[in-house]
Amino acid sequence: MADDAVRIDGNTLRLPGGVRVRFMRTLRLPETGTHELPPGLGEFPVRRVEDHADTVPAEWRARGGVMLPVYLREAMWLSFAGSTEPAALQVGVGKVCAVSGRPWSSLLAQDPQNYLVLPRQPWLDGINSGKGTVRQFVAVPLGLGATVEGQVTGEEVWGGLQLQSFRLNDAELAKWREWERRRSVSTRSVKSVSAFGAAPPAPGAAMAAAPASAARARSAPAMGLGVGGSMRQEVYADERSRGAWAREPAGRVFVHLVTPPEWRRITGEAPPPSPVDRAAYTRAGLPWFEYYDDAAQDVAPTDTLGSVRPVGEWLGDDHEPWQEPAPHQVKQLGDAPGEPVEDGDW
Repeated sequence: MADDAVRIDGNTLRLPGGVRVRFMRTLRLPETGTHELPPGLGEFPVRRVEDHADTVPAEWRARGGVMLPVYLREAMWLSFAGSTEPAALQVGVGKVCAVSGRPWSSLLAQDPQNYLVLPRQPWLDGINSGKGTVRQFVAVPLGLGATVEGQVTGEEVWGGLQLQSFRLNDAELAKWREWERRRSVSTRSVKSVSAFGAAPPAPGAAMAAAPASAARARSAPAMGLGVGGSMRQEVYADERSRGAWAREPAGRVFVHLVTPPEWRRITGEAPPPSPVDRAAYTRAGLPWFEYYDDAAQDVAPTDTLGSVRPVGEWLGDDHEPWQEPAPHQVKQLGDAPGEPVEDGDW
């Protein structure tokens, strides 16, 4: 019987329908120009909110879900490597769709498309902002108006990330499984996507000696996602009809973003080290990436997301040095479960 719960497996979120999501640390891009795909520098640690019910804010307990620590102006991307069966995945940033720019919905739509098609879409680095490009996810506090949520809706209420998965309907899933069975028998090969998230992880963070369970719950600085630099990345259009997908979502989860000091207070764990210096990374000759799938069609950008402005307009110029990678550094990329995560009211 299929598992209908959202679970954490290591630092991987497992949603019903075979969806796997990892939250990857990465280099923040400059806010001018269009760049290659930045590397994965290890996973963000992910924890269940309900495991820290005594120390998280009351509104987090009400929303349920999971949490992860992120530094101010730190960039991230989402890896879907390991997703096993076709799924439609909605990604929200402060309950604004990262693909269409429309308000969060419990229904799939194709005009404009408000979801990603897995496993065809191997990753997502930011909002769908231009033809063949996305603007990088960058963490900022709520209250400045710098988040995608604030710029699109005029309010900053939710913050964080929201994920919701849909399976194929029973008939379409049976057809797909039969096609896969025949293909595997005839070719005896398995196609896998090697995402740039396979880069070595950042140094692990050690557990603090004292548990945080005795600490009193309080308000925590709320974080959301704004946008940074632009990169070459397509959001692939769905080749199936809307009727191929189930009408109801298989699972959903709210992802809270926590500042490093609050992460230590809530969980008792040391947060990850501060982000890597991007100029030093490039000077060391380490790789950047380019991905292209000539059989896929890009989803057209919307005016809503195309007009979102970078976080530097609120937080000031980015003074971290930038060094363009040399051509040989750009690499072409080809074509045990934990307890269920509690969902809440959001």
